[in-house]
Amino acid sequence: MDPFSLNSPGSSRVPKPVERKKWTPQEDIVLISAWLNTSKDPIVSNQQKLVSFWRRIEEYFNSSPLLTGSSGREWSTCKQRWGRLNSEVCKFVGSYEAALKEQASGQNENDVMKAAHDIFFNDYTGKFTLEHAWRELRFDQKWRSTYLTTDGAKEKRKEATETVPDSEEEVRPPGVKACKAAAKRKKHGNEAAYDRLQTIIDMKQNISKQKLLDRLLSKKRYSN
Repeated sequence: MDPFSLNSPGSSRVPKPVERKKWTPQEDIVLISAWLNTSKDPIVSNQQKLVSFWRRIEEYFNSSPLLTGSSGREWSTCKQRWGRLNSEVCKFVGSYEAALKEQASGQNENDVMKAAHDIFFNDYTGKFTLEHAWRELRFDQKWRSTYLTTDGAKEKRKEATETVPDSEEEVRPPGVKACKAAAKRKKHGNEAAYDRLQTIIDMKQNISKQKLLDRLLSKKRYSN
């Protein structure tokens, strides 16, 4: 037996600690997807036990086809990594918000991102290295920014004008007042002319009836 073997009774060598496997950006993205899908699953109650919740995430994570060929992660490791992701992304959301507030006219998204990274570095004395995680979470309600970039605001206005064209704004069922007004306008047109013609005809008929009645009365007087 080797006298310097770790298993030797007199060996003074300290076992080398197992090196922790670093998380890759791809693993972070799968973990985020697992957390989002599990936390929003309507079948599972929000009051599910913590361990059960993370075991579901572990199962989702390890069965992802995006990680085929890689060794799996235990639920406790996933929970620890999620805690760091969530903490760092929340900090960067604040930095991004501050950068949006300070956005000057003419600055684009790249300028805002650079300013956000600078603010993060100044506030936390370190670089933000989880931008891939922030981009996965930024549009979720919890991490969504309340401010829009200048380009984003322009895009919003553009979408609004394209979504509701002028021609479609007019296509609405008319109300009762509108129907009555339309009826009056129509009557003042062709129907008004028809009414006048009908009045003239009625007057002529009345005159004819009156003349006929007069002749009958006249003949009756002469006969007497």
